[in-house]
Amino acid sequence: MTRPDRKPTVLQVIPDLKTGGAERTTVDVAKALIDAGWGAIVVSQGGRMVEELEAIGATHITLPVKSKNPVQIWRNAAQLQKVIRENGVDLIHARSRAPAWSALWAARREKISFVTTYHGIYNQTNALKGFYNSVMARGDAVIANSEYTANLIRQRHPFARDRITVVHRGSDLTALAPESVSEDRKAALRDNWGIADKRPVVLNLARLTAWKGQRVVIDAMAELARSGDTKTIAVLAGDSQGREAYLWDLRDRIARNKLQKRVFLVGHCSDVPAALALADISVVASVEPEAFGRAAVEAQAANVPVIVSDLGAVPETVLAPPEVIEDERTGWRVPPGDHVALAVAIRMALGLSDDARNDLTDRAANHVRASFSVESMCAATINVYRQLLGR
Repeated sequence: MTRPDRKPTVLQVIPDLKTGGAERTTVDVAKALIDAGWGAIVVSQGGRMVEELEAIGATHITLPVKSKNPVQIWRNAAQLQKVIRENGVDLIHARSRAPAWSALWAARREKISFVTTYHGIYNQTNALKGFYNSVMARGDAVIANSEYTANLIRQRHPFARDRITVVHRGSDLTALAPESVSEDRKAALRDNWGIADKRPVVLNLARLTAWKGQRVVIDAMAELARSGDTKTIAVLAGDSQGREAYLWDLRDRIARNKLQKRVFLVGHCSDVPAALALADISVVASVEPEAFGRAAVEAQAANVPVIVSDLGAVPETVLAPPEVIEDERTGWRVPPGDHVALAVAIRMALGLSDDARNDLTDRAANHVRASFSVESMCAATINVYRQLLGR
């Protein structure tokens, strides 16, 4: 328990700060801590988001915490102990498995609170992998980013059942609103992508990895082309993160379907609101369960109709029949990996009248404002910290 006359300091640990939902959440929580007058430290191996983190007043410390080497994980625990002692850290929050083991050992040795966030659906094919994953359920408090994730933790790690708190991942909804994006930003991004004006744009915002389903999007575009659609284009915006074989596979798939002028691989996108402002539809085509699905939330916040794979946590983020009636729909859910169903949903979304589209996007925006703001996420996270620290 911290002294009542001193603001606490929280140390977050994450493999790197390159891109991704967990990384975005780390920076958002750090900013909320600084705004509340608390101390905020992040340990990672670095990345493009470090500059943003330091600009808000948080401290970044570079350590090799991405390593899964058991010896390095053990050494990292000692390094984290040093960070804890030198900076008066009161609580350590781990957001990935390898650094979580180091953080757990450091927290126990230094007798400070240990929090985890279960950000992903970690593969668990054997007992050894189950033990490795279990560190994410060993926190004094365990944060799940969706009810889907919370249920998974309960099934896998029953010992953590009473320590789970659901905190939905939050987004900066104000920045995502269409009126927040200038015409200059949209024009600059359009020029950067090399896409023509006034063509329907299907946007897929996801790092380039097979389970995110970019192949399904390409196949759906081929299906649209076969049905006579000559206008719609798709933008696949995401970093390959070194997966060159997968990148070449996508390029080959585009070429084999003669879609070079219809499907664009544009790399990492740093201006997500502008990307969504250029989109007519946003597609989340994952073929494995999403623990949360931030891209779907952000599309709805940006007034963009969204189509998602029907698995994982998406029933929490995108409302659709049969869970709700048609008049409460906020997007479409299609079977994962089904490019024909995806093409049908794209045609349906593009065929909406202006009034029907506005009704849909208004419902969707209201839905995410009620549940998925960055402010509510940060407040709930800091409340977890307060409970552990007696504040």
